[in-house]
Amino acid sequence: MTTMRETTQITTVDARRELTKLPEKLGAHPATVAVTRRGKPVLAIMTWEDYEAILESLEILSDDEAVAALRRSIREVKEGKAIPWNQAREGLDA
Repeated sequence: MTTMRETTQITTVDARRELTKLPEKLGAHPATVAVTRRGKPVLAIMTWEDYEAILESLEILSDDEAVAALRRSIREVKEGKAIPWNQAREGLDA
């Protein structure tokens, strides 16, 4: 599961100066960079992996059947109806 990333802020002037260094910086320390103009965020810069994860989440959340299945699964886990991984894996190997 992907966790929330730290958000840092830089101005548009600093973003312009730092743009070519951001891929390495974000690769070493994953974060979302909020680019600000006059103190207000106007752009977000993130890793491609985070961007794809957001798109995938939006796609899933726009599918009513997928969301219903997810809610059912969460409810079943809370009710103790989950199948242990070892047991599920044995079923796959058969």
